[in-house]
Amino acid sequence: MKLLIDPEAKTLMYWHEGKEEQIDLYSKKAFELLSHQWLKVGWNQKHVYTFSWLGRPIIQLPEDALRIQEVIYKVQPDVIIETGVAHGGSLIYYASICHAIGRGRIIGVDIEIREHNKKAITTHKLAPLITLIEGSSVAPEVVMAVKHRIKSDETVLVILDSNHVKSHVMRELQAYHSLVSIGSYIVATDGSMKDLYDVPRGNPDWQWDNPTAAATEFAKGHPEFLQEQPAWLFNESELSENITHWPGAYLKRLR
Repeated sequence: MKLLIDPEAKTLMYWHEGKEEQIDLYSKKAFELLSHQWLKVGWNQKHVYTFSWLGRPIIQLPEDALRIQEVIYKVQPDVIIETGVAHGGSLIYYASICHAIGRGRIIGVDIEIREHNKKAITTHKLAPLITLIEGSSVAPEVVMAVKHRIKSDETVLVILDSNHVKSHVMRELQAYHSLVSIGSYIVATDGSMKDLYDVPRGNPDWQWDNPTAAATEFAKGHPEFLQEQPAWLFNESELSENITHWPGAYLKRLR
């Protein structure tokens, strides 16, 4: 892909797979092409490592955070399970949404929760809404510990944000998909790895070894789930695609 921007002429020229096309710089297509490149440069510059939520680092693209907020508000889950804790910012973010809507609690799972992060999470004002479980997210005893904390009539949303290699995400999908309520989602985050394989901090294997590949393969074998981007709750533009590090992440349980 090659892009040539001409602000004076208000055009964008792009070359892809031997084809050349000139389009309006202020068109939907130009926005999508530029956004895709912006995501790649931003990821390489660690743009997502510059945000916090209520005092804790949250390593998420702001649009992804807002879009999952829309899903949480629509689904109204009683329980949100997140694999991958890191600094705890996402757990605090989800807990703050649950607090705002007056419903829900969070279960965070990580193979290692560092003591300074654990202290910051457990002493946070939203700590009463958060349960931490330390151990591999795919270990049978950890999966069982999560299941024991969920009641049979509760609505459950699952977010996978731990080890992003395809094989691990597949194991997480197999371990947690049965907990997902009808109409809710299991979300395999950070599939943008498939588009980042050629940036300086990337890895060529990411072309195939990524969460989106796992989600797509899982959906083919599980017709009770549909791989789709949740509909936006508000849209007065002609745009239709998320600017996201989570392409193909959302798997909606249909039955």
